[in-house]
Amino acid sequence: MSYVIDTLSNLLHQTAFFNLTWGNYVMILVAFVFLYLAIRKGFEPLLLVPIAFGMLLVNIFPGIFASAEESSNGVAGLLHIFYILDEWSVLPSLIFLGVGAMTDFGPLIANPKSFIMGAAAQVGIYIAYFLAILMGFNGKAAAAISIIGGADGPTSIFLAGKLGQSTLMGPIAVAAYSYMSLVPIIQPPIMKLLTTEKERKIKMEQLRPVSRLEKILFPIIITVVVCLILPTTAPLVGMLMLGNLFRECGVVKQLSETASNALMYIVVILLGTSVGASTSAEAFLNLDTLKIVALGLAAFACGTAGGVLLGKLMCKLTHGKINPLIGSAGVSAVPMAARVSQKVGAEADPTNFLLMHAMGPNVAGVIGTAVAAGTFMAIFGV
Repeated sequence: MSYVIDTLSNLLHQTAFFNLTWGNYVMILVAFVFLYLAIRKGFEPLLLVPIAFGMLLVNIFPGIFASAEESSNGVAGLLHIFYILDEWSVLPSLIFLGVGAMTDFGPLIANPKSFIMGAAAQVGIYIAYFLAILMGFNGKAAAAISIIGGADGPTSIFLAGKLGQSTLMGPIAVAAYSYMSLVPIIQPPIMKLLTTEKERKIKMEQLRPVSRLEKILFPIIITVVVCLILPTTAPLVGMLMLGNLFRECGVVKQLSETASNALMYIVVILLGTSVGASTSAEAFLNLDTLKIVALGLAAFACGTAGGVLLGKLMCKLTHGKINPLIGSAGVSAVPMAARVSQKVGAEADPTNFLLMHAMGPNVAGVIGTAVAAGTFMAIFGV
């Protein structure tokens, strides 16, 4: 009888109920909130569902994220193996390959002034960098945190790994992806605050047609120019432009379809679940995480404001030919930020179509955020 009781007692104590802390329960609740936002509200489900589920798994069974050294049998947990690919910058670079294969750079080529608005929206990154220094983070940690302002999860993970900020990678990645998902909530109030109704109603002229030759030359020229100036951006900018060249050259349809579909979705699964699994209660529930979340929000808000304010300046310089709303799309959340510009413009005038105009600053923001990451890597000699 005692054998049966001891066996049942051992089994009972092997359940998660006897091993979880209050922090684990808090993180499980956060995972449920993320799943609700993704499934019920439709906030970037491709990102939030795997992140939330990885968060759920690691806070129920921490061993799924244990390294080989931490594991009792010397075998690394499943999601830790995925996470190593994040630290090595493999998955973020492959994400950029897929994004390039899915992106039409035509609006940016047709309106090169979009580059300026995309650059202006990166101001939030540099503001957040100095704020992070003031809040006690060292230079490398501040740089890794500040990239959240670009609303670009893969770049945030890439830079955190390159700068050796593995302990902060989980909170940084979750904050970046969360703000990417919440673009439709965060941006509109800022856009409406900084623009007048008259400005929001401005209709822009139709973009000129872009030739196939221009679209083929664009990724090649950007790769050469950017990577010569900042070679450290090659993994991100190079993969982004390679994916776009697959799309535009017209002779590698199979590679383009693979990069933009099957490969992209496989990498999203691996990256999302591993990022979510890095948010154990011990690693996530601390003062630094709260600071990172606050700094990320400040960076994103400043980036949105920077793009809109430059849009207002360009509106005046062009005598009302540019709608300032498209400047907010300069953060690199593609294509959510461009859709928000369209939505806010349509609220002012239902006949106003800004989506294609907003895609110019939007894709410029992807390049701008990668350049900002490369700049920090060059500063710190990485």
